[in-house]
Amino acid sequence: MKLRRAIKDARSEGELFRRRALAGFALILLGLAGLIGRYVFLQVEHYDEFATRSQNNRVKPIPIPPARGLIYDRNGVLLANNVPAFRLEVVPEQVDDMKALLAQLGQIIPLSQDDLDAFHKQLKQSRRFESVPLKMRLTEDEIDRFAVNRWRFPGVDVVPYLNRRYPLGPLFAHVIGYVSRIDADDVARLDPARYKGTTHVGRIGIERSYEDVLHGTPGYELVEVNANGQTQRVLQTHPATPGRNIYLSIDERIQKAAEQAFDGRPGAAVAIDPRNGQVLAMVSVPTYDPNLFVDGISHADYDALTGAPDKPLLNRAIRGVYPPGSTVKPYVALGGLELGLRTPSDTVLSTGTFYIPGQSRGYRDDRRGGFGTVDLRKAIMWSVNTYFYKLSLDMGIDRFSAWMGKFGFGRPTGIDLDGEASGVLPSREWKARRFKQPWYPGETVIAGIGQGYWAVTPLQLAHALATLAGRGVPHAPRLVMATQVGVDAPKLPLSDPPSGPSLVTNQASWQAVEQGMQMVVNDPRGTGYGLGKGFPYTIAGKSGTAERYSRRGDAYNENKNLAYLASRHRAWFEMFAPAEDPRIAVAVVLEQGAWGASSAGPIARKILDAWLATQPDAPPDTPLPPEGKPGSGLPSSAPTPAAPTEPEDLPAEAATQETPP
Repeated sequence: MKLRRAIKDARSEGELFRRRALAGFALILLGLAGLIGRYVFLQVEHYDEFATRSQNNRVKPIPIPPARGLIYDRNGVLLANNVPAFRLEVVPEQVDDMKALLAQLGQIIPLSQDDLDAFHKQLKQSRRFESVPLKMRLTEDEIDRFAVNRWRFPGVDVVPYLNRRYPLGPLFAHVIGYVSRIDADDVARLDPARYKGTTHVGRIGIERSYEDVLHGTPGYELVEVNANGQTQRVLQTHPATPGRNIYLSIDERIQKAAEQAFDGRPGAAVAIDPRNGQVLAMVSVPTYDPNLFVDGISHADYDALTGAPDKPLLNRAIRGVYPPGSTVKPYVALGGLELGLRTPSDTVLSTGTFYIPGQSRGYRDDRRGGFGTVDLRKAIMWSVNTYFYKLSLDMGIDRFSAWMGKFGFGRPTGIDLDGEASGVLPSREWKARRFKQPWYPGETVIAGIGQGYWAVTPLQLAHALATLAGRGVPHAPRLVMATQVGVDAPKLPLSDPPSGPSLVTNQASWQAVEQGMQMVVNDPRGTGYGLGKGFPYTIAGKSGTAERYSRRGDAYNENKNLAYLASRHRAWFEMFAPAEDPRIAVAVVLEQGAWGASSAGPIARKILDAWLATQPDAPPDTPLPPEGKPGSGLPSSAPTPAAPTEPEDLPAEAATQETPP
């Protein structure tokens, strides 16, 4: 069969071509319109935004951390300074192989394992575009060697910074504290805008408590960078606002004398001005060098500090808690007068053993046979337990606790330093809450001589003594006395008004207690006699020896070996001067001291001697007459029994602990 050839329809094909051509042209026009619209969107409507983004590709803002405020003592002695230094920093996003980079850098600049550990830790906490410190405090030789090899390490640079330094090292470690590198916990609590570019933050002490004052406000500078991120030129600079300077109330001379007086023996001392609550000295022994922590302490140094048996990192002045022993007796005596339970002339017969009515168990005095008939002044001078056993029992634990609480026992004093311990003030409520047990009269008896559940910090006792010395007017202890905007600006004093009304309603009561405390130091029969000799002002004081172990039998301990006694006792001494118009109150504790007067008393006296040297109006030294100070208002010295063979009173039973229950 013959096939037919299809006839070509030129007209239809031409029409189809035109339609396709028009469709293609329309698509081209639509694409051009979209492109033009996009150009308009980018170049007209959002010109400012994209111009800024483009500019940011070559202009980089660099934060300027503020200079940290300086710290001085009350006389302008520099205690915390900022020293120019250089550190090595790495920008992670500019590094392709971090492990290889660190290995190569280590061949040029020595990197310790502590450096690497700190770097990796902070690397996890930072964003990839942020600089991370690798090595702090570069030497000039290390800076020179890196400069020659700078081209090999993109993303790595040497950056200047101000390094915190503590010129007096361990002397103020427990007061000032230290700064250290910001960690993950700090990042969560700190304002990121205010701490932009900052690598360190106050960790403990004044550095932490006054962080907001010392830190300042960051600034920034706009710099032009090349493709490798290196700075070509600075376009704008907005300087940071430095932190404010701080002036402590502590006198460096008194602080140094106090620390030297301990001669390395563990303990603490606090000196306060009763007129305003300013802390004149605060010492905790042993101590440590805070400079070790600034740029990251090594594992070896940290292990040595934390593993030391004498715990140098513990601030004993505010966190060490100890039974106060007989140092509480002046406050108990004042309570008896203020509550109307005693008069200064009321007497108590001390036979050597005190019995609670209806009980056969006895509570001993320090001397066999007792002290005979004593009034309030002699009870303080001799530290007669029987007088205070009976007085505390007559007060009852509820009135006893309420009265002693007014002196700040059992709660933080409110000092401007973080981490203060509360201690323990024996009370019915405290025991029920702690042990779920009732209160017993025997516990009231031993509370009256500072034993039993008692636990106080040296700061608490110094605060109570300052309140007593100030005739009952309390002031919250303060370490910072003034701030300063700049080194040339005037100092701005911080006010410290009384924290409450006077606890003393009858000045005759105060004078009776003060006279008893004068007799402790100045009367030949006093437990602290001799500590006032050669001092131009009258000293009032009270010793205290707190047992660390309970008595197991009725026999007196005849072991007089000082080393043995020191292992069993906490030695206290508190004193203030001038007795008639007090300007300094000192509390000292030795963790291992044979007796309060002979062990802790000389330390307190050396602190007073150092304070005296700072007083421009101090009179020349005048020896004391044999029977105390003329014109002191002390009662006449009638014939009395000889002074105790042991210079301190000890309770019938201690039942105390190293730390509060």
